[in-house]
Amino acid sequence: MTAVFVHGVPETSRVWDRLRARLSTDSTVLDLPGFGVPRPTDFGATMGEYAQWLESELRGIEGPIDLVGHDWGAALVARVAMNSRVVLRSWAIDMAGVLHPAYVWHDLAKVWQTPGAGEQWAKTAAEAAVEDPAGASAPFIQAGVPADDAVAMAERLDATMAGCILDLYRSATPNPHAHWGSGLSAPTSAPGLVLQPLLDPFDDPAASGEIAAHLGARTRSLDGGGHWWMLQDPDGAADALERFWATVDE
Repeated sequence: MTAVFVHGVPETSRVWDRLRARLSTDSTVLDLPGFGVPRPTDFGATMGEYAQWLESELRGIEGPIDLVGHDWGAALVARVAMNSRVVLRSWAIDMAGVLHPAYVWHDLAKVWQTPGAGEQWAKTAAEAAVEDPAGASAPFIQAGVPADDAVAMAERLDATMAGCILDLYRSATPNPHAHWGSGLSAPTSAPGLVLQPLLDPFDDPAASGEIAAHLGARTRSLDGGGHWWMLQDPDGAADALERFWATVDE
């Protein structure tokens, strides 16, 4: 089997490095277009285009595939797991609450979705990443990213990534459920897992539990874990995934 990891925003696939080093299985990572890699010509960076991109990438990976998504990667994984013809062995996501019909975007997402304010953020963030990555890392640290990882994350936030963030979030108003809700009930034979880091300020365990039940997935709480659980406790994260994968064979 191959574990395939999909990152979120504003990140690159390096967010998974520490966790992957602790796995006993083969794994690979995918970089969202525009996030640490070039943005293809004519790629609109909408949620629909990212889902189509993920499905295409998975078709080129030899299975069986255990698909894992974090943050926006989680929404994309759920979409592909429920609507794609790609055969998965299993899937696992966090942030399932973002798929709830009552989900309300966080304050920074609202800035990204606002014309003018979003462009000003993008300009300021990209300039700060070049001029003062240590200073630019402060918001990441406040959100729970370990200090060294926060600096590295800030350094990678360039104008291309910032532009993709704006386009992605503006394609997801008022929330992802408004666009994908009707497709989240399609049957899938692949077992699923919803991870619930209990200290994640961007998710809600009750909403994520409702979505897990709707998708027929199990849940697993990550006590003490925040939004960047794979950086905060890679050993615990690897253990949670491997325990889930072991049950898939039973």
